[in-house]
Amino acid sequence: MVQKDEIIAKINHFLAEEFEVEEADITPGGNVKEVLELDSLDYIDLVVVIENNFAFKVKPEDFTNIITFNDFYNYVEARVNSKELA
Repeated sequence: MVQKDEIIAKINHFLAEEFEVEEADITPGGNVKEVLELDSLDYIDLVVVIENNFAFKVKPEDFTNIITFNDFYNYVEARVNSKELA
């Protein structure tokens, strides 16, 4: 089972690198779309980065409930840990 703090550290690192933002700007309550300044093409990049870093497929509808970084962390944690159990 992967620990949530490991997942958060990994996510913050690759988001800061991929979207050229400061890791300090990525906070649990922050709005993913606003902080990363995402447009529709950026969501595709985000999906690819998640799939490459965590080795699971992301469906576009999975993002409908992701507003804050905390939502994002919880989503990735659930997917990573459910994949390990499969």
